[in-house]
Amino acid sequence: MFRKNAFGILVAVLALQAVLFYSASHGDATPLKAPLIAFPRELSEFRLAQEGVVEPEVLDVLKADDTLTRWYTDPSGAGANLFIAYFQTQRYGQSPHSPKNCLPGAGFQPVDNESGSIDVPIGNESIHVNRYVVSRGDTESLVLYWYQSQGRVIADEFAAKFYLIADSIRRHRSDTSLVRIVVPVHNGAEGRAAANKTALAFLRATYPAVKSFLPK
Repeated sequence: MFRKNAFGILVAVLALQAVLFYSASHGDATPLKAPLIAFPRELSEFRLAQEGVVEPEVLDVLKADDTLTRWYTDPSGAGANLFIAYFQTQRYGQSPHSPKNCLPGAGFQPVDNESGSIDVPIGNESIHVNRYVVSRGDTESLVLYWYQSQGRVIADEFAAKFYLIADSIRRHRSDTSLVRIVVPVHNGAEGRAAANKTALAFLRATYPAVKSFLPK
């Protein structure tokens, strides 16, 4: 009985959320000032190593208005992949796909996951992000991701939905983006510390550019 009641409440909340969103939002799209291809090629000690391509079938599912996928490396050769998907509006069915769902769908299995705050080089600011270690076959990767929405960093998917409604009512905007960093893990569990160090350094090098590039 408790499970039935909880399920009913969840359905009611989701239905109310949809009504509020579609009634409050005017469908105003917020374009980027410049396409993501113009994102900086140099991020502190990291330099662009390879421009990636998002496959057409992925774009069809994602429905993002603009995407970026790149490999950057530092002088030691340590590398990180940066992926950004930007959505001008979420009114017409477009919305970020959570890596929690996409990664298992692509064959990656979660080994470890958590969320936490990371200090970034902008005043005394810190941001809350998700951290995943995933594996596929014999390979492992460290994944950091968050939602960048109108100058706000959000890690939790439920919080992202809350702000979607609040911003639609208050600002008549529903633009958002998904920012994801992936660093390969070498030498199994022993290499996670090195991957984590690279991921944190890359995030701190990248975040100021992300914050200034995406709409506030």
